[in-house]
Amino acid sequence: MQRRSILAFIACLAVATPFAQAQSAKVLRLSTTTSTENSGLLKYLLPAFEAKTGIKVDVIAVGTGKALELGKNGDVDVALVHARKLEDKFVAAGWGIDRHDVMYNDFIVAGPASDPAGVKGSHDVIAAFKKIAAADVKFISRGDNSGTDVMEKAYWQQAGTKPAGSNYVSAGRGMGEVLNMAAELNAYTLTDRATYGAYKAKTGLAILVEGDKRMFNPYGIIAVNPAKHKGINYQGATALIRWITSPEGQAKIASFKPAGEQLFFPDAK
Repeated sequence: MQRRSILAFIACLAVATPFAQAQSAKVLRLSTTTSTENSGLLKYLLPAFEAKTGIKVDVIAVGTGKALELGKNGDVDVALVHARKLEDKFVAAGWGIDRHDVMYNDFIVAGPASDPAGVKGSHDVIAAFKKIAAADVKFISRGDNSGTDVMEKAYWQQAGTKPAGSNYVSAGRGMGEVLNMAAELNAYTLTDRATYGAYKAKTGLAILVEGDKRMFNPYGIIAVNPAKHKGINYQGATALIRWITSPEGQAKIASFKPAGEQLFFPDAK
C-alpha cells in the first residue's frame, strides 16, 4: 500500500512538473522605468500584448539602474529602460541580449510657475542648470541611478556646478514622487515629459526648459540572457520584443495620447 502511494506520488510529479513549466512560460517578468508605469503607457500597451499571446506580464517599475540589476540577478526576463550607456554595458557584459530601440520622448526641466531662477523659455539645459545652481532655489534629484538621474548628473558635470548644501535634495525616489516633492518645496527638477504630463494637474509645476537636443530620451528593450540564469522566460521575452517593435506595437505606442497629447514616439528600426 505504501509502495503504491509512493508510485502514485511520483506519477503526479511527472505530470505536474511539465504543467508548472507551461504555466510559468505564460508569465513574463518585466523590469522597467517608473516613467513607463507612472505615465500610464504600460496599462495602455500590455493588455493588447497579453490578449494576443496569452502571456501575462508582471511589471516591476524602478529606475533604469535597478531594472538592469534585476536582470543581472535573473529576477526578471526582459527590461524596458532608457539609459543607453548602461544598456550597452549590460549587453557587453553578457547579461542581456537582443537589444532593440523602441521609442523616445524627451526630458524637460519643471519647476514653480513663478520661476525664481529665471530659466523659463530657455532651450539650453546646461545654461539653465548654471542659473539654477547660482540662485537660492532648491533642486530635487531622483538620486536613484535611474536613466533620468544619470542624465541629470551628466548635465551638472557639463555645467561645472550644482546647487549648494540643502538646495540640492537627493530623494532616492521615483519620478512621480519627485515631482510631488518639487511641488511641495517650490523646487526645480529634471523629468521626462510623459511623467510630467501625468502629474501636471496634481503638482501645478510648469515646463520651464525644453527643446535642447541634449534632452532627447530614447528607450530600449533587452532580453535577459538565458545562458546566465536557469528559468529565464526567453521565449516570452522574445515575444514581447517582437510585438512592441512590430508595426502593431509601434502604432499602439503612437496612439497613446492622454489628454490628446502624444507622449512617446515609436522608434523601432
